[in-house]
Amino acid sequence: MSDTLDAQSGVPALFGSKTFGDAVQRQRLPKSVYKELKQVKEGKKKLTPEVAEVVANALKDWALEHGATHYTHWFQPLTGITAEKHDSFISPVGDGTVIMEFSGKELIQGEPDASSFPSGGLRATFEARGYTAWDASSPAFLKSDASGVTLCIPTAFVGYHGQALDKKTALLRSMEALSVQAVRVLRALGNTTSNRVTTTVGPEQEYFLIDEEYFNARPDLLLTGRTVVGALPAKGQELEDHYFGAIPDNVAGFMREFNEELWKLGITAKTQHNEVAPHQYEIAVIFDTSNVSADQNQLVMETLRKVASHHGLAGLIHEKPFAGVNGSGKHNNWSMGTDDGKNLLDPGKTPQDNTQFLLFATAVIQAVDDYALLLRTAAGNPGNDHRLGANEAPPAIISIFLGSQLSEILDAIADGKDLKAKEGTKLALGHNSLPDLPKDMTDRNRTSPFAFTGNKFEFRMVPAGDSISGPNVVLNTVVADSLGQFADRLEKAKDKLTEVKKIIAESYKAHRKVVFNGNGYAPEWQVEAEKRGLPNVKAWVDCIPELASKKSVALFGAHKVLSSEELHSRVEIYLEKYAKTINIEAGVMVEMVKKNILPAAIDWLTGLAGSIEVLGSAKVPTLGAEAQLKEAGALVEKSYKALSALEAKLHKTRAIDDIHKKASSFRKDVFAAMGELRTEVDALERLMPSDYYPYPTYEDMLFRF
Repeated sequence: MSDTLDAQSGVPALFGSKTFGDAVQRQRLPKSVYKELKQVKEGKKKLTPEVAEVVANALKDWALEHGATHYTHWFQPLTGITAEKHDSFISPVGDGTVIMEFSGKELIQGEPDASSFPSGGLRATFEARGYTAWDASSPAFLKSDASGVTLCIPTAFVGYHGQALDKKTALLRSMEALSVQAVRVLRALGNTTSNRVTTTVGPEQEYFLIDEEYFNARPDLLLTGRTVVGALPAKGQELEDHYFGAIPDNVAGFMREFNEELWKLGITAKTQHNEVAPHQYEIAVIFDTSNVSADQNQLVMETLRKVASHHGLAGLIHEKPFAGVNGSGKHNNWSMGTDDGKNLLDPGKTPQDNTQFLLFATAVIQAVDDYALLLRTAAGNPGNDHRLGANEAPPAIISIFLGSQLSEILDAIADGKDLKAKEGTKLALGHNSLPDLPKDMTDRNRTSPFAFTGNKFEFRMVPAGDSISGPNVVLNTVVADSLGQFADRLEKAKDKLTEVKKIIAESYKAHRKVVFNGNGYAPEWQVEAEKRGLPNVKAWVDCIPELASKKSVALFGAHKVLSSEELHSRVEIYLEKYAKTINIEAGVMVEMVKKNILPAAIDWLTGLAGSIEVLGSAKVPTLGAEAQLKEAGALVEKSYKALSALEAKLHKTRAIDDIHKKASSFRKDVFAAMGELRTEVDALERLMPSDYYPYPTYEDMLFRF
């Protein structure tokens, strides 16, 4: 926060000041309209034109008071980023003057060009019509930039025939699907007070900060978000001295403004710290409903980049900006709660007696096992292929960490053994000045892709740079499917308690192969996982088709989340995204190596050869210099050969028409050729004098700040 912002009174006053949230709605809307809008947000009522008109007028007045001149339907197309088209509030009155107007119709619906966004065949180029529809459950907010202040209205984006062309539509549908099935289970268990179940998410966002001048001097970072060449410095993260270390002053200044801007938007930025790699950081926000969290995380990424620039920094959100040091992810903390305040994944003090918790936890376990490959697909993107399976991120194998206590309870139920009561114990720290700490029921396992962490599950595979909507669409839908199966049985059962115990025992027995509490980095786990039949797909391109498999089409169709047509479109979009990403990365690499790195190396070698000749004529020993010349010369030659091979594979792959084959070739041929070229070029960099190397080095970017 700024020096002028008083922490005691200023932060609460600042929080949500740019958001038309619940408190502002309560203050500005008539009581009857406020109550009806609240029911709309909770899914209990349909929005009426009359209510929309009143809300639109209040929104307009509020926005104008804050200096807004334009409004936009803010949406999230399948590019994974956000989009907006601005319209002014002005309306001519016929005498050469204007008034400021905003109608309920303009609030509810917009019409951006649907043909210009990825549609995977859902929209042809000549079929331009698409619609944005107001998501009343996610608050409108104000954005300020050089153009002024704009009122942003979170919306869904669909095609002319109602197909989802965005991230939000499917997310809202999946939340509804889970609520329907979860309420069925609760009703069967005798719960008559809970009418809705909402999924909540608290994402943790990892990112890097580097000097903006270095960023602008690196074409690879500028165009792809990651370095396609670059040798590791003598010191990396081996000493583990960055993690939770003291935050540098310039970063602290960035973080103060970053927090302040997020708080203005009503985003509960809570935790910030240094991450494992040099100049890597993390910010975490408090839980909110899945769709609101997804919207807010998009704003977190956007605000991060914007504020970083104010401080002469560049924010990097790619999953692997620097080879050889840890990359970035986005830990997706997910839970389920009722509209009357019950967390369905809270085990309580004696989880063995909490059959409702055990039933819902078992539903998650069954869902993750049944749809492991689909979850792996949802957590993928081209950048995440660089980190999954490495010694820094969860492996590409989907497994669940439950911790010893919960595993023992479920194993006992599955195996028909007696349960022993277990309550939380305390950790004695061995000195009177230190308090005894309550011990959590589970440890943490940072190598697990999907971990139970006390009263929620943490989906740790989610990529840093993408929307969290996709992973949560899948997670909500697969859990809804398990809960639907449980509800079918419970609704028919006469003895509900006996049936619950049978469901837990049978389901866990069938699916406990997905539970693994050990070290996910260990080579032995790869072997064990294969024996258990768990999928291990390391390349995202190889699992994308799973989105439109018969099993997936049946799943999403049954719960009315995505149609077969919508799923097939996403396969096309993601394969195209994969191909285009690698194509751009390879093209940038070719230009950097061909135009700058190798010519610079030749200049150096030419000078070195001349120096050797001069020194030799002066009878000065040159054996060391000659050896260096020979070693570097050999690397230059190898680099040229590897460059030629990459260009040939790139040319051949670009000519492929079929998008499935094209994307696979980019992974199998082009990606591999890039790795071979990088090996030679990075080895060459280690020999070149720093004043010859044409780009900022890893040492510059990660340690000179």
